Amino acid sequence: MNKQILAFHDVSLIYHTVRGETTAAKNLTFSVGEGEFVAIIGPSGCGKTTLLSLAAGLLKPSAGEVESHGSFGYMLQKDELFPWRTIEKNIYLPLEIKRKNTAQNRAQARELAVKYGLGDFLQSYPPQLSGGMRQRAALIRTLASDPDILLLDEPFSALDYQTRLNVTSDVSGIIRGEGKTALLITHDISEAISLADRVLVLTKRPARVAFTHTMDFAQNDPLKRREAHGFSGWFEILWKELNE
Repeated sequence: MNKQILAFHDVSLIYHTVRGETTAAKNLTFSVGEGEFVAIIGPSGCGKTTLLSLAAGLLKPSAGEVESHGSFGYMLQKDELFPWRTIEKNIYLPLEIKRKNTAQNRAQARELAVKYGLGDFLQSYPPQLSGGMRQRAALIRTLASDPDILLLDEPFSALDYQTRLNVTSDVSGIIRGEGKTALLITHDISEAISLADRVLVLTKRPARVAFTHTMDFAQNDPLKRREAHGFSGWFEILWKELNE
């Protein structure tokens, strides 16, 4: 693994409500290397999205430590582009929020958009674009502030199956092309296998890492991985582990 950029050390999280306590995570331990693409899968309700909130520091662990070495960019289930702003203005939004809205940073953001096929759509509005194009714009917006770690919260779940296949390939190419570290939460086993360098399997709540697997494909392209000989074998392994 490359230099460690994110690590959970025996992290536990307890929610306190009027009805009592709920343990969402217990002794959760794993790390992510710089430039690595890690996918996390787990049973429904096990706290996958909570894990991203812990990673970003939005939630503080009840016990243990989350160690990070870099800034974060968040990509959500929906593109969340503002329909009244052009694609260009949407891409600039993180620069405005983080007070980095300089001519140089705007130029770099536009260069990213052009590099990854959005150059002809910068003056368009989100409703004029397809779902796949909007999700690509959302990723460029996330990259505009040059985060070190991308947190991806089921970013393809709102797309239809065909669009989803194409967009995962686009997003993977952009993230790997820019050398970014990525932590993906997904409920889709095939998606995890096709995208990640490593796949972590969580237990039911309280979440902990039950299994860790390094994907052994010769290529990183998600569509080619789905066609690879070992794909079905990995799917069977992860399916069984999720249902143990």
